[in-house]
Amino acid sequence: MLYRVFSVAGTLCVATWFVAAPMIPLPALIASALAQSSNPNPAAQQPPANPDAAKEAQKIDEYAEARRALNGPAGNPECVWLGRRVVGLLWRDDLDTAFRHLDLYDRFGCPSGHIQAAFRCLVLHSATIDPKTPDSLNGRVLACWNNPSLEIMPAPAAAVPSPTTTR
Repeated sequence: MLYRVFSVAGTLCVATWFVAAPMIPLPALIASALAQSSNPNPAAQQPPANPDAAKEAQKIDEYAEARRALNGPAGNPECVWLGRRVVGLLWRDDLDTAFRHLDLYDRFGCPSGHIQAAFRCLVLHSATIDPKTPDSLNGRVLACWNNPSLEIMPAPAAAVPSPTTTR
């Protein structure tokens, strides 16, 4: 019986210690948190809470840019999103997926001629696409979507050596 009393008393002591141990440094943590939060300009030092918010803002800007650059339904956000996706899929030779997206593109009443013009622009500017960086393709698709009649930049001419005369 005495063993049982000591066992219960020991268990209560251990349980009390587990409950009280996390609370011991609590005042110190609160004091340090209050000292850190007294900074008059905390927003300038903190990184943005959501890094995806920047991407969302960029997407919205891309749709607004397309709306300004294009007249008619080709500038609608759903046409821009589906059309850019179709052009990218055509470039990567994923024709089955491209045609499924093209069906949706047509169903939204988007102009199919704009996809042809944007893809033509992409093919004409294929030398500027780096296959190792996906942003290169996405950027070129966006540029060709917003302005399918982009001028082809001539390649810089190689320096032609001047003729030398031997005497």
